[in-house]
Parts: sequence; C-alpha cells; structure tokens
Amino acid sequence: MTFKQRQTKTVLNKTVFNLPLDLKYPVCYIVIHMAIKERRTKILLALYSLSGAEFSFINLDERTQKIFNLSLNQKTRGTISGLIKEGKIEKSEDNQSQYKLTDKGFAELCLEFPFFRFLKEKWDGKWRIISYEIPEIKREIRDRLRREMQGWGLGPWHRSFWLTPHPIISTLKSLTSQKEEEKFIQAFESDHVYGERDILIEKVWGKTVLDKSYRELFKKWHEILSSGDEKVDKFKKVIGEYVNLLRQDPGLPKELIGDSWIGFEGWNIFKEIRSILLS
Repeated sequence: MTFKQRQTKTVLNKTVFNLPLDLKYPVCYIVIHMAIKERRTKILLALYSLSGAEFSFINLDERTQKIFNLSLNQKTRGTISGLIKEGKIEKSEDNQSQYKLTDKGFAELCLEFPFFRFLKEKWDGKWRIISYEIPEIKREIRDRLRREMQGWGLGPWHRSFWLTPHPIISTLKSLTSQKEEEKFIQAFESDHVYGERDILIEKVWGKTVLDKSYRELFKKWHEILSSGDEKVDKFKKVIGEYVNLLRQDPGLPKELIGDSWIGFEGWNIFKEIRSILLS
C-alpha cells in the first residue's frame, strides 16, 4: 500500500480533510509544551506560523498568547519594542495590537527553524561546509558554538565537517569574528559536481528517520484532533508537537529532497488544521 493510499479522512466541526495516517495501530500521545523559552523567538514564530510567507498582520490577542505561552507583560512589551526598532517586525497603524514579520525577522527565525527558509526563498544551489576542531580544554567554546549553530540545518558529513545548503557564512562570520573560536574554524562554499545526492542526504541528515518522525507527528495530530478539547487548546497542542519536530528538520530545499517530501506535506496539513481550528 502506498503512502497516499493510507490517507485517512478525519472530520472536525463538519469539515473533512485528509491526514496521511495509518490508524491500524492506535497511538497515545503525551502533551509536550512548546520547546521555546526565548521570548523573541516565540513572537517571531507566532507571526510566521499564523500568517505564512505572506507576512500578514497578526493580532497578539489573548488567544495567540495562550497558544504560544506568551503574556503581554512589561518584558514582552519591551521585547516587541526591541524587535520593532531592529526592523524585525512592524506594528499596524490601524490596530495597535497587530504585528507582522519582516524579511529581517524572517531571517532571524530561519536561524532557529531552517525549515521555513526555502518555503519562501529559492535555493542558490550552493553548499556550505564548516569545519572546526576545538580542543577539549576549550570545551566551553565548542559547546557554545554548537548551541549557536544548532538551527542552521547543519548535518555531520565527516569528522569535524558539517554540511548545509543554507546561506549561513555571513552569520558565522558575525558570530565568531574577533573571538577566540575564530582560529579553530574553516568555512567553504561549493557546488556539488559528482556523486549520488540521495546517498549524501541520507548519510548527512538521516532522511529516513526524519520521514518516520513526520509520520509519528501525523498520528499525534490525529489523536489531538480527535480529543474533546476546545479548538484553541487543540491548536496549542498541535503546534507544540510541530515545533518539537521542526527543531530537528534541517530545512532542505525541494531541489535536494523533492516536491513530495513529507515535511512539505506536513506544512500544508498544518495550515489546513490552522484554518479550521482558528476560524
């Protein structure tokens, strides 16, 4: 049976849509709170996930705050003001509680969630290769560098060599220039001229494992949507599970992973769920 043949119809509030599920084996889910602690990242994510690549204005009302575990307290208002000053978001002139993402804000978000980048931008065909060997006695520097780079879509190619299609060289320079770790890093941009790309992608990013993770996500979504929770609570759980997986997705472009990649299908299903639960 093909993947498409295993699609199962789910009814929610008299609206029918397809979820790619195999429901022969029921799955239980544990609600996982959204794995984002950084306030500005939550705000950027809220604006993008509720609007998409159109960057339309989003109301940061009580419903949105509940979904993204936000509170419009003094710290949050200060974060919003800072994002506006940095040109990362814009405030609506007509509605003071509405904001939208900008290209600069989107660029920052993509350093946390690389999956979003190539939903909007076209891949330039370049590969970025980063190599660093930081001595054990400099473990603190190494660990800090790894934390900073964890959202760049990097995959381990060979020992001390990391590969990504994302345009992160300028970010790497800004992050390490004039710092101690600069002397331990080498970075390259290159074309892929020979070899089986599919083999490379599986070796570096583990496409098969990620595919399985998306299938598990769809099952969790089905369980959430089948529950008796209120719509907003359902959506909060849906996006909470989604964020956990998006943290793992390197955000490969369709030129490398194909138009039918399950991650793209997941985004389309998420948008459909969003339109139903937030209507």
